[in-house]
Amino acid sequence: MKTKLIVVLLLGLVLLAVSCAPGNERWASPDNRANFWAGLWHGLIIIVTFVVSWFTNDVGIYEANNVGFGYNIGFILGCMIALGGGVRSATHRKRKVVYKSPDMDRLGRRIESGVREGIKAAASAGHEGGDYDWDELGRRIEQRVKDAMKDLDSDQC
Repeated sequence: MKTKLIVVLLLGLVLLAVSCAPGNERWASPDNRANFWAGLWHGLIIIVTFVVSWFTNDVGIYEANNVGFGYNIGFILGCMIALGGGVRSATHRKRKVVYKSPDMDRLGRRIESGVREGIKAAASAGHEGGDYDWDELGRRIEQRVKDAMKDLDSDQC
């Protein structure tokens, strides 16, 4: 009994929503065009009208006889409310789990200490005898990283 009542109420709600859907006779006259509130309603019921539009040509998703900007803003706001508007994706973002192997941690620490030592040496050399060749430091660091990666790769094989 309870499920039958729920089904009847849902069907009644669907029929009520479709009776105010875009494309019906209410908006057929040029004097009566869909405004902001109609656009908001049509945006809110977009899912229902989309499903109903599969089965009949009398119901559309968007009302062509509208006032323009006001209807469009209402329609977009209604769609955003009905479809989530990006809020769901922002609030249900999953955190990425990154797997770190002990070898990669060791390599990272080794590279980090090497870079720090190189920068300290360059900074102290720059203060003592003039400018330090930062491009050369970059090349040396890059070569050390490549060598460390090769060592790690050969250790794993």
